[in-house]
Amino acid sequence: MTNIRKGHSKRHGINRREFLKSSAGTAALLAAAQSAFPFGAHVAEASGPEVTKATLGFIALTDAAPLFVAREKGLFAKYGMPEVEVLKQASWGATRDNLVLGGEANGIDGAHILTPMPYLISAGKVTQNNVPTPMYILARLNLNGQCISVGKEYADLKVGADTRGFKAALEAKKASGKPIKAANTFPGGTHDLWIRYWLATGGIDPDKDIETITVPPPQMVANMKVGTMDCFCVCEPWNLQLIHQGIGYTAITTGELWNLHPEKSLGMRASFVDRNPKATQAILMATMEAQMWCDKPENYEEVARICAKRNWINCPVKDITDRVKGRFDYGIPGKVVDEHPQMMRYWNDFASYPFQSHDLWFLTEDIRWGKFEPTLDTAALIRKVNREELWRDAARALSVSPAQIPTSTSRGKETFFDGKVFDPANPKAYLKSLTIKRAEIG
Repeated sequence: MTNIRKGHSKRHGINRREFLKSSAGTAALLAAAQSAFPFGAHVAEASGPEVTKATLGFIALTDAAPLFVAREKGLFAKYGMPEVEVLKQASWGATRDNLVLGGEANGIDGAHILTPMPYLISAGKVTQNNVPTPMYILARLNLNGQCISVGKEYADLKVGADTRGFKAALEAKKASGKPIKAANTFPGGTHDLWIRYWLATGGIDPDKDIETITVPPPQMVANMKVGTMDCFCVCEPWNLQLIHQGIGYTAITTGELWNLHPEKSLGMRASFVDRNPKATQAILMATMEAQMWCDKPENYEEVARICAKRNWINCPVKDITDRVKGRFDYGIPGKVVDEHPQMMRYWNDFASYPFQSHDLWFLTEDIRWGKFEPTLDTAALIRKVNREELWRDAARALSVSPAQIPTSTSRGKETFFDGKVFDPANPKAYLKSLTIKRAEIG
């Protein structure tokens, strides 16, 4: 299986000078964190995590910012976890493989992850030999913030929410003998579901009318440049970078498909969480505090600068800043939105809380496209994977205001841009209402 952890062979046999230097650095980082982030600074001393080390994976995307900030600002150390590593993964497939391995086998213990992936991994749907690796979702990392982009060959169409004109253009290209492709980042993941939903509303069957391919997020722009795909869905900075390089434009933000939609999650191996409940809470608290910091307007510029660093996303800061601050230039003449209402949220609007109703929507859509069987006991699987009660425990330990803690595990009915309504109390009715699908619903 894929394993991209590198450069850690010096851990064993560390000498006294290195140890003291490392300890001094950790102490300085902790002092800085307690000064800049006084929120709940007593917790680490009071609780004492079972371990001080964990390894978390991430993909080079701006919705991983809370993990970058928690590491850079010493928040993991603040809560008693100074040895938390946040390691870049080559793809979502690599993330999955390293989660299956686990931290003790040179893999990872948890990750910034596409929300459906912990379900697909726990059920053994995307693992080698279909062997399940139980996982938990501990928090949501963000709402909104993804985009669907199209190539510049469709510039005259000015493709947006309505994909009917795009369908005609794709059909003409296909009739000329040229391939047409839509790229996602992982089959059954969020980006796959957003682009499928968008295509299907215009009558484009994503399995029959266009070829769907999987491309790692950092490779999207390069692949569009050489004509590998006609459209793709991904997080930033890759949509804005596409515009800056003159290769394509933003058709629609995913928040325009579904306002305040859930996106990435903080997922961890169940074995780590069950074995280390206090360490898990420390990781959660550090991440949640980082989310609060990321969502303050006065921090937007620094969030962009942190994300752009070589060890995180490794891209020009100009490819990140505007959209972190809510300014969206779609790459279409005259289409620029300042203070975009669907900009990414890290904490506000209950962005961090993992609503079970949202996990049910993802499972329902994965049933729609054949990733799960229609007979799946969604309630039972959600009970196993979604650990929202741990989020609530962490929120109480952080003294989060009751007004910022949801009173229900359901956000209620959700309305999409095409008028479809998802009622968590009746997901079957929603599934029946969809015209293009793979599932047979009685």
